[in-house]
Amino acid sequence: MHRYSRQTRGTLAALAAAAVLLTGCTPAPPPPTPQRPQAPTAPTTPAPSTHAPTTPRTTTPGTTPDHTLLVTDFGADTVTFVDPSRRGAAADLGSVRVGTAPYGIALGTDGTAWVATAEGVAVVDTRTRVRTALIPYATDTGPVTTGEYRGGGMGIALSPDGRRVYVGVNVPGGDGVLEVIDTARRAVVETVPTGRRPFDVDVSRDGRRVYATNHDSFDVTVVATDDWSARRVEVAPYGTEGGLGSWLKPHYTVVRPSDGALLLPFEGERLAVVDPATGRVRIERMTADTHQHGAAVADDGTLYVVGTGPIDPTVDAGPSLTIRTPAGRERLVPLDGPHENVALSADGTTAYVSGGFTRDGYWNGLSVVDAATGQVTRIPVGERPLGIAVL
Repeated sequence: MHRYSRQTRGTLAALAAAAVLLTGCTPAPPPPTPQRPQAPTAPTTPAPSTHAPTTPRTTTPGTTPDHTLLVTDFGADTVTFVDPSRRGAAADLGSVRVGTAPYGIALGTDGTAWVATAEGVAVVDTRTRVRTALIPYATDTGPVTTGEYRGGGMGIALSPDGRRVYVGVNVPGGDGVLEVIDTARRAVVETVPTGRRPFDVDVSRDGRRVYATNHDSFDVTVVATDDWSARRVEVAPYGTEGGLGSWLKPHYTVVRPSDGALLLPFEGERLAVVDPATGRVRIERMTADTHQHGAAVADDGTLYVVGTGPIDPTVDAGPSLTIRTPAGRERLVPLDGPHENVALSADGTTAYVSGGFTRDGYWNGLSVVDAATGQVTRIPVGERPLGIAVL
């Protein structure tokens, strides 16, 4: 496995603008202004910013089969229902318009999906396939735009009791915010400052802490849910050299079931293991040698990590899915083209990997990976699919 020194990695960070462009890893642009708003990167039709239901774009609204996937179409304004047991166009069960550039998605036990969009948090009844509300953010995020630096919701998670939704809100050009939504009232009831661009939001199993993973500030914000106090934990195994231009930032986090530790993969080389109570960070070795983004963890502690592709194609490996046992043994499944995020079937036997959002070379579909055999089946679906929920 190729391993860079900090000095070499710092050099790569400085050369990031000349390297292959991957999502979220290029220097942030200046904040948009009313005179020169950021231009959309793909045509979209925003859903109305109201709480009125939106008619789903499905031919047979109604019963949704078990084990259906719901994916956010970051290149559009929809979420798409997917039957992974079908192939080709038959896998697409139809879409629901939710709001501009949907990012993360969280699913409640009652079948309600909560979707972070550029406009607000959309609420979708997955049984009837209808958007029932669009909850505006309390934070001013500027003009509604698309693209990787757009303002609005990014990571999103539900409290274990289902009473609160936590959404990381990106504020272009500044620090982000964690907004807390009361699911009964369907309104924002608390706001907590975070770091820059909260890519991911996770919750401890007891519901006492919320974790916002902030890409552009090299940190995780740990928020106590009893008094909404927050503290910063720096997670930068390669250091912070290069600042906003660095490739070597945190992206996604999982909470380890056995002890509540936070696991953050970096570059297929290092796994940061964070004790959220003390803020101590320990580094374990990884083997994929590829730029890593999405992560998921099974109930038995098996970790799944998406490799989007190389920073430097001359020395780094291509896209892959790492399957890592709790003991640290890794198996790599090669993927065809860049991917972004991953979700697991309820029994942990199948991984669903989204093909969207990666800035260079994204594709409109999912890779379905058999965890036991490593067999990969590609399903064309959606428009730059990013977040995934398993119904």
